Amino acid sequence: MTPRLTLSQLTKRYGDVHALTDVSLAVAPGERVALLGHNGAGKSTLMKIVLGLIGFDGGTVSVEGAAPGSTAARRMTAYLPENAAFHPALTGRELVCQYLRLRGQPGAQAGALLDRVGLAHAADRRIGTYSKGMRQRVGLAQALIGQPALMVLDEPTSGLDPVSRREFYALIDDLAHAGASVLLSSHALTEVEARTDRLVILSRGRIVAAGTLGDLRARAGLPLSATVTPAPGAIAAVRAALPPDADWRDGQARLALPVTTKMGFLSRVAALGGQVADVEIAPPSLEDIYTHFSHATPPDAAEPRQAEAA
Repeated sequence: MTPRLTLSQLTKRYGDVHALTDVSLAVAPGERVALLGHNGAGKSTLMKIVLGLIGFDGGTVSVEGAAPGSTAARRMTAYLPENAAFHPALTGRELVCQYLRLRGQPGAQAGALLDRVGLAHAADRRIGTYSKGMRQRVGLAQALIGQPALMVLDEPTSGLDPVSRREFYALIDDLAHAGASVLLSSHALTEVEARTDRLVILSRGRIVAAGTLGDLRARAGLPLSATVTPAPGAIAAVRAALPPDADWRDGQARLALPVTTKMGFLSRVAALGGQVADVEIAPPSLEDIYTHFSHATPPDAAEPRQAEAA
């Protein structure tokens, strides 16, 4: 499938600071890709380049064959910033109507868009009375105008409560299923762990890891976490059967297991029969994987670097 967004050896400098170095990335139709990285890793710089808001110093960027910032690219791209700011005197309906007119769409669609993001009840209230989460929903409503082919979302769930976050990702899922490409950045790792197709980890302006969560887990080779709960009165027997480095707390044993030892460990626990009340094995979390790769910055990118430009 032809990628909708393609970046090849993208490089951006701010004076002597290398904000992005040889970044290559492709996002296919219907794919949800999450950009992860610390503050100053280059995420916002990359997004601004894709949107055509700033230039770059090397490499190529293409939005379905169009240059970033061109009329063709703008027509198919929607953007939601982390902090959506709108005129406080306008109502939600008035604001979305204005964006619809700018996109050449009938203003009558405003009500349906606001309803889609859960703001039908506040459509005729002034935005100055909205909470931060409500303003973010207005931003999402304007981003949905015209069924964009590429959605660029910078910390899109900032200010949203847990229920609103789930509803937001349900909308993104619907858009992706309809063929839209989604590129989003987020510090909320637990959110993107289950709601994106591919993860790209940036550190000091370089991609240090990219792939599905399964791919990254396999590459990182981090241990599994095991928790064994003995049955009442069986702590001594279980303790004797488990490795001596097990960490015993609150009547439970916790262990870090190399992936290759998982089945052998389970067999050992199963042999204990009724002496074990419960056993849990969890793979490394996205936070564990992110930390692992973020600390694995290439040596030539390890020099101190300023935070990316705002």
